[in-house]
Amino acid sequence: MTGHSERLARLAQGWDEAAKGYEAYYVPRFAPWVDAAVRAITARPLPDGPVLVPCCGTLPELDALSEHLPDREIIGIDLSRGMVRRARERATRYPRVSVVEGDASTPAAHGLGRSAAVVSVFGLQQLPEPDMAIQAWARNLRPTGRLSVLFWPRSIEADGPFARLSEVVRRHEPSSGDSSWEDRLVPSLAALGTVIERDEQLSFPMSHPDAATFFDAHTRSGPLRPLADQRGDAFVSRLRAEFLRESPAGEWHHRPSARHIVARG
Repeated sequence: MTGHSERLARLAQGWDEAAKGYEAYYVPRFAPWVDAAVRAITARPLPDGPVLVPCCGTLPELDALSEHLPDREIIGIDLSRGMVRRARERATRYPRVSVVEGDASTPAAHGLGRSAAVVSVFGLQQLPEPDMAIQAWARNLRPTGRLSVLFWPRSIEADGPFARLSEVVRRHEPSSGDSSWEDRLVPSLAALGTVIERDEQLSFPMSHPDAATFFDAHTRSGPLRPLADQRGDAFVSRLRAEFLRESPAGEWHHRPSARHIVARG
């Protein structure tokens, strides 16, 4: 198994185990960003073709997409079998929605044709080669099709639970901070002739009952689940102790900022 496939396997396993908690904890908190990403592709008429949702997770985009595009085929794709199962459960009452289990960075490999739009929320930064993935998504667009991708950038917040936890993790995993791919996203799209319409930061308020609840959610039901599974309970306990020692008591409010790229094929 290659390094790329090993990383994908770890991601899939981690998100399989995190799916239930992610749906309960993060989907409600991420709703404002999901709405913004969907509005970016539904504000103007789209060409014919399906809407592709790579890295769909439990497919929280579905309700908004179906409201604005009721007759449109919608295809979600995700690496995690657990996420795909929950996405299919959400899509049960929508006959024109399907969910594919597979590598979301290569939609063409799964026989997915050219799309009217691609919308993805908080999946890009988890992929092994995000710049290559966003280029593959743009290639999947029909002429005048729209791309709306939201992801967590290298600088999410100056201070807050995301920033503090990232700092603690980097002490033990220095390589986890590599975000050089972010600088290649726009050039990767431009190389295809894709027109960048917006490249902006979107910030919304978020809150957590306390630092411990946030840490446990992030390591059990969030993006640190694959690392937690790989390194084991003792490693997670050390991270938790360090993080709580440096965190405020009580309810924690912050305003993280995501990067939003909107483009036209």
